[in-house]
Amino acid sequence: MRVPLSWLREYVDVAPDAAPEDVLSALVTVGFEEEDVHRFEISGPVVVGQVVSLEGEPQSNGKTINWCQVDVGEEHGGIRGIVCGAHNFVAGDKVVVTLPGAVLPGPFPIAARKTYGHVSDGMIASARELGLGDEHNGIVVLSDLGIDAPVGTDAIALLGLDDVAVEINVTPDRGYAFSLRGVAREYSHATGATFRDPAERDFAELQPGSGHTTVVDDVAPVRGRVGASEFVTRVVRGVDPSRPTPPWMIARLTLAGMRSLGVLIDITNYVMLELGQPLHGYDLDKLDGGITVRRATPGEKMTTLDGQERALHVEDLLITDGSGPIGLAGVMGGGTTEMSETTTNVLIEAATFDPVTIARTARRHKLPSEASKRFERGVDPLIPFVAARRAADLMVELAGGTLTDEGGALFAEVFVAEIELPAGFVQGLIGVDYTDDEITGALTTIGAEVEKADEGWTVIPPTWRPDLTDKWTLAEEVARIHGLDRIPSVLPTPPSGRGLTPLQQGRRRVADALAAAGFVETPAFPFTTEAQNDLHGSASGEHLPSIRLANPLDGQAPFLRRSLVPGLLQTAHRNIARGLTDLAIFESGAVFLPEPGVTYGTDDVPPLGVRPSDETLAALNASIPPQHRHLALLLAGNIVARQPGRPAEPAGLSEALDAARVIASAAGVEIDVVQSQRAALHPGRTGTLQVDGAEVGYVGELHPVVSDDADLPGRAIVLELDLDLILSLAGRRVVAESLSTFTAATQDVSLTLPVDVAAGDVRTALAEGAGALLESVRLVDDYRGEGVPAGSKSLTFALRFRADDRTLTAAEATEAKLAGVAVAAERFGAAIRD
Repeated sequence: MRVPLSWLREYVDVAPDAAPEDVLSALVTVGFEEEDVHRFEISGPVVVGQVVSLEGEPQSNGKTINWCQVDVGEEHGGIRGIVCGAHNFVAGDKVVVTLPGAVLPGPFPIAARKTYGHVSDGMIASARELGLGDEHNGIVVLSDLGIDAPVGTDAIALLGLDDVAVEINVTPDRGYAFSLRGVAREYSHATGATFRDPAERDFAELQPGSGHTTVVDDVAPVRGRVGASEFVTRVVRGVDPSRPTPPWMIARLTLAGMRSLGVLIDITNYVMLELGQPLHGYDLDKLDGGITVRRATPGEKMTTLDGQERALHVEDLLITDGSGPIGLAGVMGGGTTEMSETTTNVLIEAATFDPVTIARTARRHKLPSEASKRFERGVDPLIPFVAARRAADLMVELAGGTLTDEGGALFAEVFVAEIELPAGFVQGLIGVDYTDDEITGALTTIGAEVEKADEGWTVIPPTWRPDLTDKWTLAEEVARIHGLDRIPSVLPTPPSGRGLTPLQQGRRRVADALAAAGFVETPAFPFTTEAQNDLHGSASGEHLPSIRLANPLDGQAPFLRRSLVPGLLQTAHRNIARGLTDLAIFESGAVFLPEPGVTYGTDDVPPLGVRPSDETLAALNASIPPQHRHLALLLAGNIVARQPGRPAEPAGLSEALDAARVIASAAGVEIDVVQSQRAALHPGRTGTLQVDGAEVGYVGELHPVVSDDADLPGRAIVLELDLDLILSLAGRRVVAESLSTFTAATQDVSLTLPVDVAAGDVRTALAEGAGALLESVRLVDDYRGEGVPAGSKSLTFALRFRADDRTLTAAEATEAKLAGVAVAAERFGAAIRD
């Protein structure tokens, strides 16, 4: 909201020497946000001049210019010669002259310059050149504006161009501040200055006569059943739309952010800004019978003032006459009854419309307006009579009209519900020890009626404050009026027993561990294609059901993901395309796993504002597919960059398996790898990840075809885990173990086995056979070649033994090792390699 200070001073005492920044500072103390300061970018000398003579001089380009002699007063150099291309003035007219040294909006500096064979010692200005409008209808002739000022008078002050406006941000709950009336009242609250309410008028003079109420028909719909609770009209006859809008009004409208559109429209806009009540003016002679307020019917159309034909919705609220719709109520009028240069009789409308209806209509038609902005935030229901009479008075004063007794007034009783404010509530909520007088004084200051009750007060908010609906909003008003700086900065005491759940803690531990291991988290959008879901969402690449979005952001990826890998492939491709070829990235997020044969989604969605029943909530929850939290990572390029004395080391399966061990350690589980196959991964370089025999994910190298399709050069390793499943298998087990103070005994063993025996199975057999003394067993070599029989391989394991109560002897360690070898021999025919 832009507030011209000269206008503000009419309703509240603002110190003459108060700077715009001072006014903004005061308004900030009562809860508004400071936005900007607006001025006319013009500086003098700009004075009143009188045309002494003018001579028309045709030019070779077909244009005729006027060589003028203009008297600007002795103090400004007397008579000056000025070239002017306009022709809407004659000798004797008083005009606005910008002298050398002046700067007009643009900026456009004025200087004496030679043009058309003369030295033009200044410029005669138009309204557009002065910043008073967009139209260029010739120069400003002061007599046309009803101004007669002495030659040499400062035209900047004369035309209101020395005014300044402050701009504040008005929050949606404070629609009353979209008016000078509202801002002036708030400035009074902030400074204690005297406020003069422009709406305080005798109600008897505001009512139209009773003899010509036929201009408003159909009483019943206007009584709140179709979205209008009040509808007031006044009639002004004999207006002259060609009369100029006074400069002071144009200046104020311009500073407020509105263009001058002719005296009749300017008056309705001026009153709207002044009182906050949107108005609409109809050409009375274009109306067909009386006015009716109703909802639109199916298939109905109308043309609005912007020239657009609009298909109406049955919820749209309309203003109609005998010809049909003539306005979208509270949003924009229609083109058939608009005021124009031929209008002589005006019907002024001031109404109170339902905020929700107006908001929905404006959004439905993508037609925001100054009127809808105010209606949807709530307009004072007691102001329409005042606003209609104020606009009528201005049309009489400025447009030469005559106020008649014609008109109509249909309205319902305004009722504002009482609010119970318990004693001590404000102090307890805000944390400030306000006295009772401070509480009642603040509420009285904002216009509320306060009465003492048994256990506090009964408060009736003012009609212009629809945002005050309960005791909490009243408490906020007390805090705002007495200053938010009085509220202490005290941290609340957190309740005990709250915090992250074990599942949330586990997720964070795993993510932190991967980040510490050098991986970078790269969240991606959860949208993909059905083909990607089939390829990465199942081991065999078979088709599985996917959830398709009804309104996808990307039409080429309309499905919710079953796997995190497609997102990692897109991220990798994007980074590699930008020269980042060595990647170690991961993502933790939800995947969506609909069950075959189950239909998800429901059309039975409860309307807004209605609490759904338990059965409805259960149905809505059942319409959501299972969502598991997965974790996936991708390795590409080198794990160690090339450096002096050391070649680059490409990322491989071993690094992915190390990452799996990092995840397992952080989650509190042990992950085993079993060789397997997946459609998207390289055969022979794929493993299934297991925890306690349960499959929890997979790891492997991307199939070359898949890697090529993703535009990834070289090899890429991926790993994906069901993180929620892993954490549920971990339970609440303690990860940390006590450290033994006794020395460990280490031994190696090389076993010859058939090539088709998995090393993981052999490792499990060794661990089972070695018993409790075995602390760890790790595969260190897989040899196939000379010295090993054909069809066999040699696996070497490093074993570490430790006891909790003693230092083991070599014989004890050997015995445990051989026990493990015996189990491996029994299961797989393993033999110690010589």
